[in-house]
Amino acid sequence: MACLLALLIGGWLALVAVPVPAQDASSTVGPASTERITAELVSMTASATPGSTLILAVRQDIEPDWHTYWRNPGDSGGATTLDWRLPDGLEAGEIVWPLPERQPLSGLMNYGYSDVVYLPVPITVPADAEPGRILNLSVTALFLVCSAEMCVPDELTLGLRLPVGAADQTPLETRHASAIQTVLESSPRPAGLAARVARGDDGSLTLAITGEAVQGPEGPGPVYFFPFEGGIIDHAATQTGTWGPEGLRLNLTPGGKVRAGGLIGPVAGVITTGQGAFEIVAEPGLLPDGISGGGTLRAEDAAGPAGFDPSALMQAALLALVGGLILNLMPCVFPILAMKAAALARAAHAPQEARRDGLMFLAGVLVTFLLLAGLMLGLRAAGEAVGWGFQLQSPVVVLSLSLLTLAVGLNLSGVYHIGQSLQGLGEARLSRLPGGTGAFFTGVLAVAVAAPCTAPFMAAALGAALIMPWAAALIVFLMLGLGLALPFVVVAFSPALLARLPRPGLWMDRMKGLLAFPMYATALWLAWVAARQAGSEVLALGLIAGLMLALALWLWGVRQAGAGRWALILAAVSGVAMIASLVVVSRMEPVPPTEATASADAGPQAGVWSAEAVAAAQADGRPVLVNFTADWCVTCKINERVALSSGQVRTAMDETNAVYLVGDWTVRDPAITRELERHGRSGVPLYLLYAPGAEAPRVLPQLLTPGLVAEAIRDAGS
Repeated sequence: MACLLALLIGGWLALVAVPVPAQDASSTVGPASTERITAELVSMTASATPGSTLILAVRQDIEPDWHTYWRNPGDSGGATTLDWRLPDGLEAGEIVWPLPERQPLSGLMNYGYSDVVYLPVPITVPADAEPGRILNLSVTALFLVCSAEMCVPDELTLGLRLPVGAADQTPLETRHASAIQTVLESSPRPAGLAARVARGDDGSLTLAITGEAVQGPEGPGPVYFFPFEGGIIDHAATQTGTWGPEGLRLNLTPGGKVRAGGLIGPVAGVITTGQGAFEIVAEPGLLPDGISGGGTLRAEDAAGPAGFDPSALMQAALLALVGGLILNLMPCVFPILAMKAAALARAAHAPQEARRDGLMFLAGVLVTFLLLAGLMLGLRAAGEAVGWGFQLQSPVVVLSLSLLTLAVGLNLSGVYHIGQSLQGLGEARLSRLPGGTGAFFTGVLAVAVAAPCTAPFMAAALGAALIMPWAAALIVFLMLGLGLALPFVVVAFSPALLARLPRPGLWMDRMKGLLAFPMYATALWLAWVAARQAGSEVLALGLIAGLMLALALWLWGVRQAGAGRWALILAAVSGVAMIASLVVVSRMEPVPPTEATASADAGPQAGVWSAEAVAAAQADGRPVLVNFTADWCVTCKINERVALSSGQVRTAMDETNAVYLVGDWTVRDPAITRELERHGRSGVPLYLLYAPGAEAPRVLPQLLTPGLVAEAIRDAGS
């Protein structure tokens, strides 16, 4: 099932302004700011003309040493996105992207903007727009704002009020008109250029461009190609080439997508030359003549922020390591702690075996973290909104985990044995194989069971890792896995500690049987989570799957005990039962996110979280406590039972007239994923407390006490 590594370029994410309802223009008009960026919705003209195109722009004033991103951010980062809310009849077009800067960063290349930049957007105004009407225009802009040390997703809701002018009058220009016009005139545009792209036998890419805009006796001047899509070229690689009487030839290093799947379609992007920047679409095909012989292309010097600060990497790695260590103390890992302790006791007086088991457990943890991290980062690169624990949002995965823990419990109860067939082969090396293999898969299971938990320090590290380059992100996940496995490895390599453990004996068989029951409890809990995700009928199907699995493993155990001529039949029946359980699991389907409601177990009387619900409560002068939770998050459930449902918290909420909202992430919800990212988190739990009139919430600790929550609510309401 999945898992591992990573690191970051930056630290934890900051808090940003709360979105406001789209039509509440009075609260969104004018600039809005965070510590890193000030943004404003501006217009070229002071009014809108019926039947015309109104040019609006999101103006960014970015603080020194910070930057935002182009439509293709390059090797890391994320493009600015705009979510418009316009009066009926008005339609927003696509962003007119200014030519980006190149931003080299520790062997990577990003594309983006610094200082002041305008992002123009054409808005179609209907011909029947009534002159004199006031248009309330609103857009929610999500900027990923980065420095050399960290990246922060800043979301700002911007507004503008414009009157509709007369159709026969030319509208007056605003003070932003000249700057917006400059962007429109200098932005990359089509120029009738013909382009071809070809992949050589050595795997290299060659881009050929012909046409009037790239011809001339002096050559095209400095040239650089910005692709619209990531993964097509190696952004950081040097671009070289030649020019001739018909155009130019550019040599490019292929990116990961082309290396993995070949050149399967057109390559679109922007080519910059001494004569301007032009959009091109290069079709795969034979290269034309006349693109060499005139001279060598002159490469542009890269410009942008300074390189990566190694101290940021060390800081993120340390946070992940500490978070992994603390993860051993989180409730979801308790069933595995007992198994690890029993394994240590079994090998306590065989130092070589103990060291082997320690290393194999570490390998299982790291490999699983690596697989999970790679899958999560791959999904995010493909545009999916996922975070830590994303796999548990699938009822198929949750029920599969339930069956896995059931199988572990049955093994601990002695129903069947893993590796028994190898123990009688007589060769010492083979006889030891089950122990090392068992330690490895215990590490795998530890990560699978730990996935529902987020520990202090771990949340900030993972939140930052998910917006960093792959290599850095994987280092963060690797350090997290190392922290999770480190206590077991340290004990395994400490003879003095091992000597204090009791010798193996009858007590270990009894302990093994006892340890089966936490695994059975985990299996039942996961079955309940799957039922919450996929509907009530899933519980019955899950029980059927569990029954089939138990039958299959019992039959296998009978065969292992010596079934004589019946062995083959028992093996076949066991296999059929196993397949039947898997077929049942495959039928699970999640409840659509729109059907999700606030959990009845999540604390006081709750409403469903949304940005609009938070803003409405604040507008009424009420504090707002937001609980981002999931049914598969053990820490969440303990906090809700112990702290959020306590009498102290209820009293504090009554005294301050506070509102309690729940964001249920049990089933995948991209809106909640984005909100978690805004606050530097990759998973739940996350607790936010908004005071009336405050733009940024207070982030409460991940482990709550009744007194802490009650005091925070009273402070927010005072």
